[in-house]
Amino acid sequence: MPPRLSPERLLAAEEGLTTVLSLTEPADNALHRLFRSSPNLGLQDRAFIAETAYTALRYLRRLEIACQDKVTPRRILLATLMYYEGYSVRELSSHLHPKESAWLENIRGIAFPTDPALSLNLPDWLYAKLAEKFSSHELIELAHALNSPAPLDLRTNTLIKHRDDVMLAFQDKSIPVTQTPYAPLGLRLRDKMALMNLDLFKEGAIEVQDEGSQLICQLMEVRRRERIADFCAGAGGKSLAMSASMQSRGQIYAFDVSEKRLAKMGPRLKRSNASNIQPVRITSESDSKLERYHERMDRVLVDAPCSGLGTLRRNPELKWRQTPDTVTKLVKLQESILNAAARLVKPGGRLVYATCSLLDEENINQIDRFLACHPEFKLLPANEILQRQRINLDTGVLLELWPHKHGTDAFFAAAMEKIRSG
Repeated sequence: MPPRLSPERLLAAEEGLTTVLSLTEPADNALHRLFRSSPNLGLQDRAFIAETAYTALRYLRRLEIACQDKVTPRRILLATLMYYEGYSVRELSSHLHPKESAWLENIRGIAFPTDPALSLNLPDWLYAKLAEKFSSHELIELAHALNSPAPLDLRTNTLIKHRDDVMLAFQDKSIPVTQTPYAPLGLRLRDKMALMNLDLFKEGAIEVQDEGSQLICQLMEVRRRERIADFCAGAGGKSLAMSASMQSRGQIYAFDVSEKRLAKMGPRLKRSNASNIQPVRITSESDSKLERYHERMDRVLVDAPCSGLGTLRRNPELKWRQTPDTVTKLVKLQESILNAAARLVKPGGRLVYATCSLLDEENINQIDRFLACHPEFKLLPANEILQRQRINLDTGVLLELWPHKHGTDAFFAAAMEKIRSG
C-alpha cells in the first residue's frame, strides 16, 4: 500500500522533483540541499520525496510522453505516482484540479511508442552504444537492472570488527543482512536505513561501499609495508578499504584535485582506525608535486573520473546529464591521468585502472591505447588475482561487472605490471 498523501507532502515532492529535473547537479546533492533548507520535513516525507524523484528520473522519457502537451514537474510527479508508485486516479483525485483528473484518466491506458530506446528508458545515443555490445535480450536485462534501485552494500572494516561479528550485531537488532556473493568483507542490507544512527557506523566497523567497488580494491592485492597511491581518491572509500587490507601498515597517498572531497575523508579516517593514509591535494595530474613520487609506488590505483553510467541504479540522472560530448572530454582526461599515474609505479609494481562506466571508450579502448604506448607495462589476468584471494569470480583477464549478471554496479578494471628492466 503506497504511503498516505497530504497536500504538504505532495507539494514538497513537486519541489524536490523540480530541483532534480534541472539536471545541473547530482540528484542526491540537490535533494540534500532541499532537505537542509526544509528542517520540518520528517524522515518519512524525505523518503517519499527521494523515492519519487529517483523513480521519475529512471523513467523520464516515458513520463514526458505521458505529459502530452504540457511537460511540467507536477505532471511528471502525478504520472510517476500513478504509473510507478501504486496510486490510483481515485486516490489522487482529492489533490487534483479537474483538468488534471481528466488528463490522468486519459493516459491510464496510453499506448507508448515501441521505439527500443524509449521502451528501455535510455537516451538514444546510449542505447546505440549498448546495442553494439549486447544482444537485444541481454540489453533488456541490463536496462531493467539499471532502472531498478540498488541494494545497500557495506564493507566491514576489519581494523575494528570481523564480518561475522558485524552480521551478528545486525541480526541482534533484527536487521536483515546477508554476505555479498563475491567481496569477502561485503554485507548487503535488504532495506535502506539511516546508518549514521547505528553504533556499528559510529564506531567505524562499517562503511557504505558497493560490492563492485570492493572488488576493485581486491584487484590491487595490497600488502603490508607497501607504498600505495590512490590517484583519484575522492572521499577515500577505496583508500580505507586498502588500509584495512594492509592492517594499516605501510603508506597510502590519497591524491585528489578537490579539497572538498578530501575534507570528507577526515571524519571517515577518525572512525576507521586507519593511520597510514595521507591525503594529498594536487592541482592536476601534471602537478609538479607528483615528481617526488615517480617510480616509488608499489601499487597505484586510478579510479578514473568517468561518465558514471555504470551507477545508474543509484544515480539515474546521469543518463540525462551525460552526452557524447561530455564522454569525449572525459576520455581525454582519463588518458592524461592514466599516463601521469603510470609514472609513479616502480619497476615490478602494479597499476590498476578502473571506471564505473558502461562504455568501451572509457574502458577497454583506454587500456588498449595505453599498452600500445607503454610497452613497459603488461596486462595481468584479473581472474587469477581474484582466485589467489579465494574470490569465486571469473570475468576473464579484465574485471567486468554488470548489475544484471553480478548484482553490483557496472565496473571495469584492468591490472597491469611494470616490467623490470634487465
